[in-house]
Amino acid sequence: MESAVKSNIVKDLWASIAATVVLTIVCCGVYPLIVWGLSQAIFPGKANGSLVSKDGSITTVEADAVGSSLLGQNFSAPQYFHPRPSAAGNGYDASNSSGTNLGPLSDKLINGIHGSKNPDGTPNPSADFDGVKDLVAQYRKENNLSDTTLIPGDAVTRSGSGLDPHISLQNAQLQKNRIGQARGITSEQVQALIDSHTDGPDLGILGDPGVNVLALNLALDA
Repeated sequence: MESAVKSNIVKDLWASIAATVVLTIVCCGVYPLIVWGLSQAIFPGKANGSLVSKDGSITTVEADAVGSSLLGQNFSAPQYFHPRPSAAGNGYDASNSSGTNLGPLSDKLINGIHGSKNPDGTPNPSADFDGVKDLVAQYRKENNLSDTTLIPGDAVTRSGSGLDPHISLQNAQLQKNRIGQARGITSEQVQALIDSHTDGPDLGILGDPGVNVLALNLALDA
């Protein structure tokens, strides 16, 4: 009886080891290899991070990339469209994606923090934070807008990831006059580029149309 029990234990042990080995090979080797191979064959650009080259095309060569169509990056020069504000690291840090985690009633979110000091009383600029009121005033000033112009929310609020690559159509249209003046072209020419680089809602119904900032700025340079 005892020998039979030991024999069953040994059989169960070997069965468990065999199952672990087989599942490890299939789940950690064969399956990932198949998925990787199919993605590289069917949509290599997306599989490699949707990297964008200087001419605006998708590339699989990292050295040729100027960014990714999936990740926002900072543009501050007047001849470019500006992205949403970012709270990812020091701004648009893909390795430190994050939002502000501030609620809509937060005084810090609305009014910001300025003139903050270290415990020893010295100024601490790194702790300063521009609130929505600051960002609205800055946005109106840089785009030569009146004090009564309504500003779209995405222009003055940080996205949840800090890496949102799109801005709203209204945001883009409010920036087009500044860009036209900086580049010496008409706002109609800028509007034509906005129209040709507008992405519709996902599946035609999910979300609102938006403009990819990197793609649009590369088109301006072209």
